[in-house]
Amino acid sequence: MHPALAGDLSRLPELLQDARDFAARELTGLTERPVAAAGRAPGRAPLPAEGAGAEAALTRFAERWAPGFSGSAGPRYLGFVTGGATPASVAGDWLTSALDQNLSGAGGSWAAELERETVDWLRDLFGLGDAHGGAFVTGATMSNTVGLAIAREWLGERLGVDVSRQGAAALGPVDVYSGSPHSSITKAMSVLGIGRDRLRPVPLLPGGREAVDVGALEAALAGRDGRPAIVVANAGTVNTVDFDDLRAIAALKERYGLWLHVDAAFGAFAALSPEHAALVDGLDAADSVCVDLHKWLNVPYDAAVQFTRRPDLQVAVFHNASPYLGLPTGEPDFLHLTPENSRRLRALPAWFSLVAYGRAGHREIVERNVALARRLGAGIDALPGLRLLAPVRLNVVCFTLAGDPSQERVDTLARAVAASGEAYVTPTVYGGVPGLRAAFSNWRTTQADTDRVLEALAAAAG
Repeated sequence: MHPALAGDLSRLPELLQDARDFAARELTGLTERPVAAAGRAPGRAPLPAEGAGAEAALTRFAERWAPGFSGSAGPRYLGFVTGGATPASVAGDWLTSALDQNLSGAGGSWAAELERETVDWLRDLFGLGDAHGGAFVTGATMSNTVGLAIAREWLGERLGVDVSRQGAAALGPVDVYSGSPHSSITKAMSVLGIGRDRLRPVPLLPGGREAVDVGALEAALAGRDGRPAIVVANAGTVNTVDFDDLRAIAALKERYGLWLHVDAAFGAFAALSPEHAALVDGLDAADSVCVDLHKWLNVPYDAAVQFTRRPDLQVAVFHNASPYLGLPTGEPDFLHLTPENSRRLRALPAWFSLVAYGRAGHREIVERNVALARRLGAGIDALPGLRLLAPVRLNVVCFTLAGDPSQERVDTLARAVAASGEAYVTPTVYGGVPGLRAAFSNWRTTQADTDRVLEALAAAAG
């Protein structure tokens, strides 16, 4: 055994304690560290010829790289839709690495059953019924990809084509209809051989809405003469967290041949709040659903879940046929359900957080974030230099400069906010106007944090 390995093994408890102490210091100071890292990263060092051991690696990381890591897990990082990591989920994530279970198959471990239990809990949390099966994947992009892959197989079933064997080309042109799809949808279409250009944009509701006009969607489907299609509904759009009318779209399934995929990456969490649960009414009627857990569930990267009503088609797409793996009979191993064979126990951090805080704890996070988004929106609306681009519907505030919101001036504003170290927001374009988004999904964020963000925005816009 290499001397560095042997030495680390003999000191394993001490090394883990050192890593624990370092992590604790980082997390304790997270609320006050600069939200975005400033300055240039160090130059790239050559690969060490001889290992120095884990203690030296930790020291080198702490000195050379840690100072440039962002505070993205903290309470004032409002870019993209970025959650943090609850204390329980961090503990679960550490154990995931320590126990190092490969979730490709049962393999004499109970780990796969723990994932199935966690999927069941999440299904209940989001109001889905027993007809939906699911599995953990890396994030919303992969969840959407899995959902559309199953949809592609369903199209083949309707058209008499075995896509998993004959390929996507055997289907001929495939049409995907959506109002305000996330960019990961077209990325998935590219990966799956459907093609980015096969997205068929559907008109939106008037009045600056991002929700699809269901009447226009029905007219588009009626013109297909019965040829099946894929519809991607959106439960929580990027800019304004608008929701398609899922119940109305689901009703179209009875009259037209369509597969309904719902991208509910963070919007599904509206189901936790009685005030907002109606936004996801009809989610259970979807054929496949995407939910991203490292957003509003606040578990560490990477973690998402996908659900579908057709696990048989999912197995048809993803099964791995090999004598040493066995056939996907009964309740299939996860290697037959997702693109990966080897996969870590991503479910454990979510399991820990759900056990630790329950439905009530996660509901409190959602409702607090929504209230704070409204608070920031009201504050922005009162500032002379800024204006809202859209109403605050849930947890995202979409805004811009009050005068001359050119791309250059808005970018300058975003850089000034980041340079302050107080907050971080990300750019967008809404209604043709360059703007910024502040997305609330972190479990740590408080009213005091929100007021600090507003002060940073006011100073940068002044």
